[in-house]
Amino acid sequence: MNERQVTIDSHSYPLPRPFMVMATQNPVEHHGTYPLPESQLDRFFMRLRIGYPDASNEREILRSGAGVQEIHFEPVLTSDEVLRLQEWASHVTVDDALVDYMLAIVEKTRRHESLALGVSPRGAQALYRATQALAMAEGRDYAVPDDVKRLAVPVFAHRVVVNTRLALTQRTADLNDRILEEILTLVEVPL
Repeated sequence: MNERQVTIDSHSYPLPRPFMVMATQNPVEHHGTYPLPESQLDRFFMRLRIGYPDASNEREILRSGAGVQEIHFEPVLTSDEVLRLQEWASHVTVDDALVDYMLAIVEKTRRHESLALGVSPRGAQALYRATQALAMAEGRDYAVPDDVKRLAVPVFAHRVVVNTRLALTQRTADLNDRILEEILTLVEVPL
């Protein structure tokens, strides 16, 4: 995916631009599926937790019969518009102090006692790009530390591996999130 091509039976096929893969995961029941290895999880840009809808939205889902009938989606952007937005985001300024902040967070994940595997260079690149995109989406041509703080968990949580001892004693779905949030409190924020 990140190489902008897929290979099937030793034959590589270029992917159209833009190209995106979305996947869902039910963390409770894995029967008939296999967890992806870390190297494959690392290729996903971000992990978002959607959770359950609130009562009013769930009421609307029930009343509308969603899920019973086919749902049609209408695009809100063309491919060219997405590519243009990606280009604009790549020009968002990220100060060196902010890059150092990102790298300090990454380094803490690699040395944290609760983690067996920290964030890869690909993960660090994803945080940098996500920070640029968030700043652009909020109408700024520069990134700020709060952008990094908001994105560190969704960009890194699926990229870190909790050490076996901790994973066996604390079986919770959000353990990675909690460890990353702790790391964010340990790293000095640039002013």
